[in-house]
Amino acid sequence: MEKQQFYYDNKIVRNFIYASIVFGVVGMLVGLILAFLFLFPNLTSGVSFLSFGRLRPLHTNAVIFAFVGNAMFAGVYYSMQRLLKARMFSDLLSKIHFWGWQLIIVAAAISLPLGFTTSKEYAELEWPIDIAIALIWVVFGINMIGTIIKRRERHIYVAIWFYIATFVTVAVLHIFNSLELPVSAMKSYSVYAGVQDALVQWWYGHNAVAFFLTTPFLGMMYYFVPKVANRPVYSYRLSIIHFWSLIFIYIWAGPHHLLYTALPDWAQNLGVVFSVMLIAPSWGGMINGLLTLRGVWDKVRTDAVLKFFVVAITGYGMATFEGPMLSLKNVNAIAHFTDWIIAHVHVGALAWNGFLSFGMIYWLIPRMTKTKLFSEKLANFHFWIGTLGIILYSLPMYVAGFLQASMWKQFKPDGGALQYGNFLETVTELMPMYWMRAIGGTLYLTGVIVLVYNIIRTVRQGSPVENELVEAPALAVISPNRLKGEKLHSWLERKPVQFMLLTTVAILIGGLIQILPTILVKSNIPTIAAVKPYTPLELEGRDLYIREGCVGCHSQMVRPFRSEVERYGDYSKAGEFVYDHPFLWGSKRTGPDLAREGVKGKPFNGGRDDVWHFNHMYDPQGLNEKSIMPRYQWLIKDELDKSSTQDKMRAMVTLGVPYTEAEINNALKHMDEQATKIETNLLANPDIKKSFGAQTASPLKDREIVALIAYLQRLGTDTQVKK
Repeated sequence: MEKQQFYYDNKIVRNFIYASIVFGVVGMLVGLILAFLFLFPNLTSGVSFLSFGRLRPLHTNAVIFAFVGNAMFAGVYYSMQRLLKARMFSDLLSKIHFWGWQLIIVAAAISLPLGFTTSKEYAELEWPIDIAIALIWVVFGINMIGTIIKRRERHIYVAIWFYIATFVTVAVLHIFNSLELPVSAMKSYSVYAGVQDALVQWWYGHNAVAFFLTTPFLGMMYYFVPKVANRPVYSYRLSIIHFWSLIFIYIWAGPHHLLYTALPDWAQNLGVVFSVMLIAPSWGGMINGLLTLRGVWDKVRTDAVLKFFVVAITGYGMATFEGPMLSLKNVNAIAHFTDWIIAHVHVGALAWNGFLSFGMIYWLIPRMTKTKLFSEKLANFHFWIGTLGIILYSLPMYVAGFLQASMWKQFKPDGGALQYGNFLETVTELMPMYWMRAIGGTLYLTGVIVLVYNIIRTVRQGSPVENELVEAPALAVISPNRLKGEKLHSWLERKPVQFMLLTTVAILIGGLIQILPTILVKSNIPTIAAVKPYTPLELEGRDLYIREGCVGCHSQMVRPFRSEVERYGDYSKAGEFVYDHPFLWGSKRTGPDLAREGVKGKPFNGGRDDVWHFNHMYDPQGLNEKSIMPRYQWLIKDELDKSSTQDKMRAMVTLGVPYTEAEINNALKHMDEQATKIETNLLANPDIKKSFGAQTASPLKDREIVALIAYLQRLGTDTQVKK
């Protein structure tokens, strides 16, 4: 058969690799700054856009979507062309994809530190950027599907299966989780509220990990590990079982992030069942990857790329064993809200995603520049210092997690009261572990800087091949029907459209069964008559709470454990959150839970007066020198913007919050009345009156701090919870 000559597009692969490296350094540097902010909370004091609450989503987005995302696209574009024996469908679409993705990352890097955030984990970007993400993702999909259609290889290889699942599922997740009602150019409210918002968010959040950080990297594993090892995939049959069971089961597992919360029990239990089942396909993939290396383990001693791959696959195995274990209710009761979760996440991110990306980069760059890697010794050094960094990061966080859980739950010997009633007692004990985490993060980042140097020297000594000449025979026409003796899956592998449709069905089933009843069946969310919408001032205060990223350190979900009820008050009910757009249950307790913060007469946390909140925001260490909360002094200096308050209330009405037209029209008057009461309480304190009583730029009642205090003092009060 006559062969056709064509060119692989290496330039787009190179661009994504370079972007991944640059944003990897930036994202990890921000993460390291965050680690040191635990040790020196006022390191960036006074600079609002460098505060912990604003930098944390920047770190997670930079690492996930900029570093890992660009590495993923590099691996997909490189492997797909070779597996399909075709250049990418459109060079123009490739360029739009690349530059569009980088502009989205830059928009995130600007908007998140400025406080434009939805507060939803891994989906913090505001609505204009969400639309841009959807459009660029469609560009990527068209380019991928077009390449599959014009392929010269009849059967689509296992790696392509995972790429298809990634495209389909991320599109569905992003669109449904990002349904929001815009209020202004950079402000919106989630169309879901409370329990429903939590379920949709963690359906997205867990599966963003599954289908952005896992499935594309499994596809890359199935391509690059056999290539580097020069061995065939261990088991084709296992790869089929691995793929279909993984994508079907994974989509159900989101509710395991919401165990013991106000989510209906049936949804929690479904999440647990499927999370436990998830270990089988996950470990099937790990075994398939590791056993592909049979016969070449002697090369692992010297080949840095294989070292990175082995630890990456092992890290995947560890994380996917730990995930199902953490979904067991008795284990989750210990781990949730603690640093154990931080350790779990970083084992997956640093080992699985990071090391697979590094190994791929070290293997690809020499091949695309017609040279050898500048220094194999430096690559091996990177491997060892990176591995040590992962160990020194994760182990202290596991210890910290166990310590937190045991101290939070421990009662005095007589069983009458909490042993550690003051939450800060727990935080103080964690400081040595936080020091070790910072050291581990420093070592890991050092390894990445070594990679940067090694790659720069490699590129300089080589000559880039932007268009790689190859030849392959055209795809012969064959009957669309199954051939005699052809197995079903072999037939499906040459029918990409049917394959994509089946994939879509597989991933939709779990989501629909969990989400639709929670939204449509009202009995899932029993209402509480005492719960009223937020006042205009409280609504603005809640938006400030979201802007400053307070949800990154404080939860608002009291679980039905004796220790939590003793510490915080009555456990949370579904009906409390019916007006919460978005929900703010949180996923980590660096500080105490705030669900009952406004309730008076509690023994340990909550019930604090306006003056305490004011001083706590202005100078937390002034109240307790061991506090690791940063100062938020700009809240006291800056005037509250009330220009869009009524627009926000009207948006809430559209979403079902029962504000009357009279309440909206009188919003500014009511805000002034409530703010004046708080101002009076504050100025009754001589120190505050002396420092802030003089009405220079604006009265104290018009400052942002007053709105935030109004919101904090509201929390828990409308359910009439008493302790």
